[in-house]
Amino acid sequence: MTTAVRRRSILAAVAAAPLAYAAAATTAAHAVDALPDSRFVGFAETINDFMIKSGQLALSKSTNELVRGFATRAVAEHTKLVSTLKHNRSEAGVSMSLHDETSRMTNDAMSQLNSLTGPQFDTAYANAVMRAETAAVAQYGAYSQSGGSGPLKRYAQESLPILKELSEYSKRLAGGR
Repeated sequence: MTTAVRRRSILAAVAAAPLAYAAAATTAAHAVDALPDSRFVGFAETINDFMIKSGQLALSKSTNELVRGFATRAVAEHTKLVSTLKHNRSEAGVSMSLHDETSRMTNDAMSQLNSLTGPQFDTAYANAVMRAETAAVAQYGAYSQSGGSGPLKRYAQESLPILKELSEYSKRLAGGR
């Protein structure tokens, strides 16, 4: 190997190091611990409820076809998730414990959405569902890896691909209505 080739390889490695560090730091910053079983149920119920109610609100308030398209899909998918969660929660014998942070986030978002119309509503809706879906992907991902209850862990594992799709869709919606 010539000196010039070696030098270019070293320079490329040095140039790539900050990018690799930033990627690792970003992943670590977004890592979350799995909630205890009853709090995971509370989290999941709160997210599903918010996505259904905010989606129904978007279908009644928005004329933006992108917003309406996302809302239609989100309501349908989260309605299925409610049914699946109910079954798995019953199988696991786990009660629901409210997840305060998520409850506050969704209640605040619904209050804001109820007060807005037109393009302001569309923007607030897109940002609120992006936050909710991002939080759902993080928590369902954590629970699917290290959750305590077998039926709830299975629910998280089966739901995660759907939530990832909705999360990506919501990011596109928030970035490009």
